[in-house]
Amino acid sequence: MHTVEETIEVEVPVRTAYDAWTQFKSFPRFMTGVRRVDQIRPAVTRWVVGAGPVRREVGIEIVEQVPDSHLAWQSLERRPSHRGEVSFRSTLTGTTEITVRVRTEAHGAAGVLAAAPGVTRRVVRSGLRQFKTYIEGMGDAVGAWRGTIRNGHVQPMEPKPPRSRVPCWPVG
Repeated sequence: MHTVEETIEVEVPVRTAYDAWTQFKSFPRFMTGVRRVDQIRPAVTRWVVGAGPVRREVGIEIVEQVPDSHLAWQSLERRPSHRGEVSFRSTLTGTTEITVRVRTEAHGAAGVLAAAPGVTRRVVRSGLRQFKTYIEGMGDAVGAWRGTIRNGHVQPMEPKPPRSRVPCWPVG
């Protein structure tokens, strides 16, 4: 298993960076190799990735997501498999530090190439630079999903109001 970690600072507030990152359908605009992203369920996406005529579909499950903090995912495919996490941290100057960690596991010849640390590092580094250019050029995110996911399960966006402690209202 190979682990790659890359960090970049973007000139936007945490909320803007996080909101833009969670708009997965916009990834083809800034991420080379991503052709399309479809949201299957709130915690499952299908990514079409590739270069030139070569295309591959990859299912991704979001296992943890906390607004303005972090998002963790895992591939649903076994060969090659990967897990990742992106975290967002506000800096003293009001910018955002974004850190991406990706762990890949090789299976077979194609998996060895995909999981090679140099290849994965270049893809992650390039994607972060392109995201920086994209979000700083926009200045604000278009859309947002502010929900929380824990262990692959979507949590309610707002807590339920407290129940009355009175079993029933007195009548007359």
